[in-house]
Amino acid sequence: MKRIFSAAASATAALLLACAACGAPRPPARGHVRVAAAADLNVALGELVTRFTATHNADVSVSYGSSGTFYAQLLNQAPFDMYLSADVDYPRQLASRGLTISGAEFTYAIGRLVLWVPSSSSLDIEGQGLQALAGTSIVHVSVASPDHAPYGRAAIAALKSAGIYDRVQPKLVFGENVAQALQFAQSGAADAAIVALSLALAPALEKRGRFVAVPSGMYPRMEQGGAILKSAADVETARALRAFIVSDEGRAILTQYGFAVPDR
Repeated sequence: MKRIFSAAASATAALLLACAACGAPRPPARGHVRVAAAADLNVALGELVTRFTATHNADVSVSYGSSGTFYAQLLNQAPFDMYLSADVDYPRQLASRGLTISGAEFTYAIGRLVLWVPSSSSLDIEGQGLQALAGTSIVHVSVASPDHAPYGRAAIAALKSAGIYDRVQPKLVFGENVAQALQFAQSGAADAAIVALSLALAPALEKRGRFVAVPSGMYPRMEQGGAILKSAADVETARALRAFIVSDEGRAILTQYGFAVPDR
């Protein structure tokens, strides 16, 4: 009888523990957002993600590349939750194809171009601006590929506005994206680069080069936009990240890294 009572008591205790476990509140699941981001966001988005994850129960993984390449991948259902493009037209095209959540497209920044040269360069970019690229001492000028990178198209437009495209065109070398175009100039593979201000302002480049702004009237306005994909695995966390990017704090970070922010 003692053995029967002991077994019954053990079973009752186990049942009570199981019921207590059932009633215990479970911690909320940690969110996760997969972002396909334009290469010009390489520095600014890192700061945005750091601030966002400090106050949200979420992880954010980011892949950087050219906006046009990501657009082509997303047409084929690439596994991303959010798309941050250097050209707002790409997210709009995805929306027109029914590939984004309705009303989830947004404009987050206005991009800017600069002419960047290594610190060792004797090129007078401060005095001559883009005209300096037409000089005979310049062998290679790097820009992002205009076929799929908005900053590449903007760079070509600026060269044409400056009236020097025909002279500079034979010198052009193309990066897969704007970050690679900058790397070409950093490494010495190019004498100068026309790239995003947001990358030129990176702290790591402060002593490695100098730059001057390309007047905004020399290239089309670079409205940068994003969207949440209809195939997103974690829509709520993606919405929260979008809200942070366009918040006052997010806009301040974007401004810090050289972006202009659009009117609300």
